[in-house]
Amino acid sequence: QVQLVESGGGLVQPGGSLRLSCAASGSIYSINHMGWYRQCPGKQRELVATAASGGRTNYADSVKGRFTISRDNDAKNTVYLQMNSLDAEDTAVYYCYAAVVENSGRYSTAWGQGTQVTVSS
Repeated sequence: QVQLVESGGGLVQPGGSLRLSCAASGSIYSINHMGWYRQCPGKQRELVATAASGGRTNYADSVKGRFTISRDNDAKNTVYLQMNSLDAEDTAVYYCYAAVVENSGRYSTAWGQGTQVTVSS
């Protein structure tokens, strides 16, 4: 079993910044890729950014140039999302995910509980 614990959400003014963190633990042999989705009120969950184990990253067009995803070099089971120049359209619940190879050899996708990001003056 794999658990993801997120932190770093909150209330921020337009133009401000937040940094989200997500740490994975449990029966993990390796993590192929980790990343973030978000769900705005009344909308479907959408991909924000992903980071593969080899270092390749991918971003939604709406966040390119403003958000940066990174993996911890020492603790590779941790992923961060630095969010700059936030605006009201970034308000959402942000969910961390991890595509995991478990110690048993099983492939699975784990999800965090979600963290609220609210951009408002």
